Amino acid sequence: MHVHVILNPYANRWGAQRKIPLVESALAEGGVRADVTVTKLPQEAVEAARKAAQVGYDAIVAAGGDGTVSEVVNGLIQAAGDGPTRPLGVLPIGTGNDFSDMTGTPRALAEAVAVIAGGRTRQVDAARVNDRFFDNNCALAMEPMVTLENVKIKRLSGNTRYLVALVRALLKLKAWNMRVRWDDGEIEGPTLLLSVCNSPRTGGVFLMAPPAQVDDGLLDFVYAPEMSRARVLAILPRLFSGSHLRHPLVRHGRTRRLVVESEPGTPIHADGEILCEACERVEYEILPQKITLLTSRA
Repeated sequence: MHVHVILNPYANRWGAQRKIPLVESALAEGGVRADVTVTKLPQEAVEAARKAAQVGYDAIVAAGGDGTVSEVVNGLIQAAGDGPTRPLGVLPIGTGNDFSDMTGTPRALAEAVAVIAGGRTRQVDAARVNDRFFDNNCALAMEPMVTLENVKIKRLSGNTRYLVALVRALLKLKAWNMRVRWDDGEIEGPTLLLSVCNSPRTGGVFLMAPPAQVDDGLLDFVYAPEMSRARVLAILPRLFSGSHLRHPLVRHGRTRRLVVESEPGTPIHADGEILCEACERVEYEILPQKITLLTSRA
């Protein structure tokens, strides 16, 4: 097995950089021959993955968190054209690791390397949002507001940082006037949250769409209209268990495509990375079975 590892040293607030020797030794001990690229700039992993896929490695491995995996996925999809991607492996050394957790990649390095060495693959879905791809979650309105606050926090890390960012975003709570259209329906009005999910979890701890499956050929979406701050605070704890979907104001659906028009323009994040701070039109499309994922699952 000869792989190209793309490692983001900034993942988990430079925690990944400290793990570079551990990653290299785990790969060697697991019998995986690896060329390693340590990225220096945002989005550098996209081009590195695209080039590595064209070279023909047995697999391209993302070492980092959800943002790193997302960049590598974008490069792999660019290289794949209309077909499935080259095999993707994940070494989850980031903060939330939502995609790898939801698809069964072990967090322990030696076990994650064993998955890569095993060479077993499964096909999972990806999705497109405007001209970008994502593998786990892409949200509008309130959720990316939390991401914007998260970026500003310098002294905290991990899930604690995300929860503090959530509180800060709540203090700036506002609604966006949106028209949302999907395969068999539409809704229009003041909107606080629209989260489009390929897997159940986002933000490291929030079960935004518990029924979501990464290989069903559908996007799950969760919608919440404008409501009081007190009601938002009452619903938020239910995100930890996924029971928010039973609240009468929260709407859940499944679709292959989704189009959003927003006034004012809405922020967007995909897999935890801000794509746009004020986008007026957003188009989603599922890409069934697009990602060839190295897995321990049959």
